[in-house]
Amino acid sequence: MATDTDKLTQLKSSVAGLSQISENEKNGFINLVARYLSGEAQHVEWSKIQTPTDEVVVPYDTLAPAPEVPAETKKLLDKLVVLKLNGGLGTTMGCTGPKSVIEVRNGLTFLDLIVIQIEHLNSKYGCNVPLLLMNSFNTHDDTAKIVEKYSKSNVQIHTFNQSQYPRLVADDFVPFPCKGKTDKDGWYPPGHGDVFPSLKNSGKLDTLLSQGKEYVFVANSDNLGAVVDLKILNHLVQNKNEYCMEVTPKTLADVKGGTLISYEGKVQLLEIAQVPDQHVNEFKSIEKFKIFNTNNLWANLNAIKRLVEADALKMEIIPNPKEVDGVKVLQLETAAGAAIRFFDHAIGINVPRSRFLPVKATSDLLLVQSDLYTLADGFITRNPARKNPANPSIELGPEFKKVANFLSRFKSIPSIIELDSLKVTGDVWFGANITLKGKVTIEAKPGVKLEIPDGAVLENKEINGPEDL
Repeated sequence: MATDTDKLTQLKSSVAGLSQISENEKNGFINLVARYLSGEAQHVEWSKIQTPTDEVVVPYDTLAPAPEVPAETKKLLDKLVVLKLNGGLGTTMGCTGPKSVIEVRNGLTFLDLIVIQIEHLNSKYGCNVPLLLMNSFNTHDDTAKIVEKYSKSNVQIHTFNQSQYPRLVADDFVPFPCKGKTDKDGWYPPGHGDVFPSLKNSGKLDTLLSQGKEYVFVANSDNLGAVVDLKILNHLVQNKNEYCMEVTPKTLADVKGGTLISYEGKVQLLEIAQVPDQHVNEFKSIEKFKIFNTNNLWANLNAIKRLVEADALKMEIIPNPKEVDGVKVLQLETAAGAAIRFFDHAIGINVPRSRFLPVKATSDLLLVQSDLYTLADGFITRNPARKNPANPSIELGPEFKKVANFLSRFKSIPSIIELDSLKVTGDVWFGANITLKGKVTIEAKPGVKLEIPDGAVLENKEINGPEDL
């Protein structure tokens, strides 16, 4: 049986021969695997977990107001860079390119909205907030073409790639590309924890520091609520916090989300994968762990440089087993939120739910395309006419999973301001100007096409056929 040392020696010589990736990527990959093999998985001692105080997880409404004077605001914004994690493909929603080019509203994509928001800030305050897009090798080429259309914009757009690591064949720990898998399937992007080394390795970090930038706001490109917040930026600058994670109160939909804890005097992220089996239900309860990580993160650029150069960001490794063409492979990944424990004066801020509006599926698209939200200056804002603070719960059947199918099944998006829940199964088609209220269930029988007529108002109804309309 090969020892771990043998495995690593063999891996080093295999990886040395991979011409597709840089020396930095080879070193980063070998370090990750070495850490994984040494079994340094950090076990959390349950009894030592403490609920963070308001000093550590600051309530948003206690933040000082942002400066009133436009010149002061400009000074603040000139320290900022916005970075969107743009490595994901829209495959789960039936799209082939980067997820950020899915049309969200009024024909505008995620990326359009992000650019419009920053254009608005730059024009309003005369500042220069650049936009960085961290792509993966999956999204790089498409994104490069797409950003050309913003060349006349007042936003400087930089793109860089996150690392490309070889997938490991599980049974013998040989890189998949060394076994002839040389196309994209032989490789993987190692999670968004890679944002810090990639920012440095791409040269972007030093460029930004030379321009006087101090803070980066990192968020998923599909989170429509992740807009620049002056109060948060002001708080971090005033209090010299090197890192901030935005958290928001858990609902039953978020029970698996990572949470912040105080542990041995430091704030850190606790993910469900780190929780001992006997405590999983406790972790999921919304009584003990009331908040979860939105993945809106703020970090000081000088601190990132210091920590990356010292190789100090040893985030928890997330093993992600997959099967490609019948071969079992292993991807080792890290998450950016886990870096919180390495930064000085790191805090969480408990933000309003409106800052967390991700579009992971077409059911989320239905919410943001409906009258529940309005759009102005690239910002999507909740309609005040909705009295219930929670969004309606929406379950759409597999017929609606792909964006193209979803769009073809609605003549127009129904009014859902007074909707509590919607469940749709089977071959259902929606006409125009439909209103849904309360609890609505629509179930087409197998082999039956069920059309909801134009102008229908469905309130607390269960519909199984045309006779129920």
